[in-house]
Amino acid sequence: MTSFLEDLASPQPGRGGLPARAHLHTDAPRQSLDGTWQVRRHPSPRHLTDDLDWSPIRVPGHLPLQGHGAPIYANLAYPFAVDPPHPPDDNPVADHRLEFAADTAVLAHPSVLRFEGVDGAATVWLNDVELGTLRGSRLTTEFDVTGVLRGGTNVLSVRLAQWSAHSYLEDQDMWWMPGIFRSVTLLARPDGGIRDVFVHTSYDHRDGSGTLRVEVDSSSPVTISLPAFGDLQPGETHHLRLVSPWTAETPILYDLSVRTPSESVDLRIGFRTVHVEDGVLKLNGAPLLLRGVNRHEHDPKHGRTVDLETARAELLLMRSHNINAVRTSHYPPNAAFLDLTDELGFYVMVENDLETHGFELNGWRGNPSDDPQWSDAYADRMRRTVERDKNHASVLFWSLGNESGTGANLDAIAVWAKARDPERLVHYEGDRRSIYTDVYSRMYAMTDEVERLGAGTAPSPRNLPFVLCEYAHAMGNGPGGLTEYQDLFHKYPRLAGGFIWEWVEHSLYGGTTEAGRTIELYGGDFGEKVHDGSFVVDGLVHADKTPGPALIDLARVYAPVSVEITGDTLTIVNRYHGLDLSHLDAELTIGDATSAFELPKLEAGAATTVPLEIDLTRPVTLTLRHREHGHEVAWAQHLPARPPVTLTSAVTPALAPAGTVVPAGITLGTAVFDPATGMPIRLGDLDLHDVAISLWRAPTENDRGVGWDETHLPPVADRWAAARLHDLRTRLVDVTTDGAALVVRTRSGPPIIDAGVDVTWRWTSDGTALALDLTITPYGPWPCDWARAGVDLRLDRPTTRVGWTGYGPGPQYPDTGQGARHGSWSADRDDFAVRTVRPQEHGSRRIDDATVDLGGTGLQISGVDVPITVRPWSRELITATGHDHELPEATETWISLDAAVAGVGTASCGQGVLPQYRLAPSTQHLKVVLRQS
Repeated sequence: MTSFLEDLASPQPGRGGLPARAHLHTDAPRQSLDGTWQVRRHPSPRHLTDDLDWSPIRVPGHLPLQGHGAPIYANLAYPFAVDPPHPPDDNPVADHRLEFAADTAVLAHPSVLRFEGVDGAATVWLNDVELGTLRGSRLTTEFDVTGVLRGGTNVLSVRLAQWSAHSYLEDQDMWWMPGIFRSVTLLARPDGGIRDVFVHTSYDHRDGSGTLRVEVDSSSPVTISLPAFGDLQPGETHHLRLVSPWTAETPILYDLSVRTPSESVDLRIGFRTVHVEDGVLKLNGAPLLLRGVNRHEHDPKHGRTVDLETARAELLLMRSHNINAVRTSHYPPNAAFLDLTDELGFYVMVENDLETHGFELNGWRGNPSDDPQWSDAYADRMRRTVERDKNHASVLFWSLGNESGTGANLDAIAVWAKARDPERLVHYEGDRRSIYTDVYSRMYAMTDEVERLGAGTAPSPRNLPFVLCEYAHAMGNGPGGLTEYQDLFHKYPRLAGGFIWEWVEHSLYGGTTEAGRTIELYGGDFGEKVHDGSFVVDGLVHADKTPGPALIDLARVYAPVSVEITGDTLTIVNRYHGLDLSHLDAELTIGDATSAFELPKLEAGAATTVPLEIDLTRPVTLTLRHREHGHEVAWAQHLPARPPVTLTSAVTPALAPAGTVVPAGITLGTAVFDPATGMPIRLGDLDLHDVAISLWRAPTENDRGVGWDETHLPPVADRWAAARLHDLRTRLVDVTTDGAALVVRTRSGPPIIDAGVDVTWRWTSDGTALALDLTITPYGPWPCDWARAGVDLRLDRPTTRVGWTGYGPGPQYPDTGQGARHGSWSADRDDFAVRTVRPQEHGSRRIDDATVDLGGTGLQISGVDVPITVRPWSRELITATGHDHELPEATETWISLDAAVAGVGTASCGQGVLPQYRLAPSTQHLKVVLRQS
């Protein structure tokens, strides 16, 4: 027998386990071994000793989150020497121990010990008898413990190493955190029971019939019952008339029971057919559009240990935001998760527990995907993935893995998966040949290429549907450009949609500050020498599962009903897969009055135009609501034209004679200006500080990334820094009057380069309010685009709340904010500013009127569609701060009023800002009115 140390360097699968099979709901006795175990930790496999003390630990759970070691976040690079198949000597080992008494009901039968997920490489003993080894961290392993399990006290021991040869196959973009993180269970296996079941179904959309074949692995006579159709013969194909098909929109499941004299198994099955026809992905004969997300299992306190109630809440949140598909990146999820996707209705791509991405950094040299010594491990992982989850109606795709290059081992498991389960499709993004896969898949393809693929003018393998298995990197402020992708999906039938990267942020909980602020940690915060920083914080929802602003935008973009008001007509497009619109309620709001609106029935895939016999000189909002769940499915809004804000009267500015000193400054109504700078310093009783022109923003995560469409250029944040966009120096040109207007001209530019902006500030007042008509004109050869063009000012008191009329509730940039609608809104300081785990520019709202509350007084700002940001810190401080909890308590308020802002794109991973959303140096105008509230 090989030693523990030798085992760790073996690329072979784990040994001693039983053949893979489905997780089945059975009446056979079972006993959970979850709870408090004992653990002791050794520095490496070469330093094992019995002298260490034991301490309690919770199973399921991760060792580093319970005080044993530290998490490591790496997206791509291996955090150890790349020397396959050898793991490093610096390899922590944790001995786990559980003493338990087996239930009498379990002891009465042969029995199996099941591990559902053990992160790392482990050897297992029961009562000092070695059962075998565990490989494949997110995969189920079962051991036969018949004759080893005994009455009285049993001792279960698990020796777990963080690193092994198989770590080279588990380089997924997530935290490295060893531990027994899923459940451990004893299962009674009655003599003559049911070892495995494989349910095969199909649906024929032409006549509404279905087929059912049930394969049962048992040594006893088997009875199969489907209550709607009676008893059925195992192993035979049964043609059933008039079954109700399963789809994500209508997740209809049938109860199927499989019985032997000693055991009963209950399954919930669905009838559906997924196939490819003439390059189009189809479900039950109709084109299928995936409105998906990539989902890692993550909890900020418990890592990949996610309870079923939390998983259900996640799926319900997805449904309420029009998400219909999940890719289980990058491993099979908790088995019970798929019971929920069957029940609630989601199209699922189950991904094999496989990724060798770190080899890309070395030109894919030594990649296991094309190395024969790893072939058994690849086959074993794919087999365990398919066999466990093969009975779920929601699973439409098997994914071979993620970012593992190419090679014979991948080809082999693709061929095996198709042979084992020809009723599902095989996916793998990394092989552009797509010889053995059923869809052509890419990550982060640019929208122009996606259009060419949809139109058939770009080269692609065979005539396959196109799927973006990852796109629109939801990191920080963003993603921008969702609409452009979705419009292409709607335009071209070959484009089957895709999966947003990603669903949830992976920050880890680090306690709270003295002020009660949650501390959220990312890569590098645990002393890692190799890490990828905040790249793990890239989700539509936060780690605690509260929605981020991007989820609201995605709900609008993913809406299965398209609604548009143009003139006096309403255009409706039904983008459901199979439903008409009869399940939706509609209501029409005109001003403050809301009434029911009768929708046309409109079959799936159809469009219609409905006349609106209403007065469109007032705002009109149309909202469609889903009856069953009460959530909003789609909406449209029409707004009348709004004239620029103006003052009804004007007072004359008081300007000191040339060459004299006026200590009180220049006055205009209740405003006072500094004659040395020409900038306002007071409005009524409100002091104004640091009023200045600005072309820069605190870089977002996307600003810091290299766009895949501009790989020859540095990130835009670096281009801004090189042009010193953050460091404008201003000189006063002159201060004059023009009738009732105070006209200030300034010139601003960064040091070093010979480019800048000429700015004309035209101020007027009615005696109380202060109106600004601003013109920004560039001069010189600007070396970069601008981040924004507008005015910054600082108030020396903190705001607690911002109320506004305009677009909300979420922020809006030129390529985001699809979910923002016009109305009256209010948000506290933190919600308005949109605080992110890593501080960055965020929170711009387009307003017509806003009041920044300072407690008893405030600043009111009026305009038309004016982008405004309000936050307690300067952009310089935001840029220099690594974590939200490190920002100081609010003592002041920074406000920006913009003539124009640039989009945000998704350059943190993917394309940058699309050309139409960039802000090239150009003349910009801003009109606003300020008054003390």
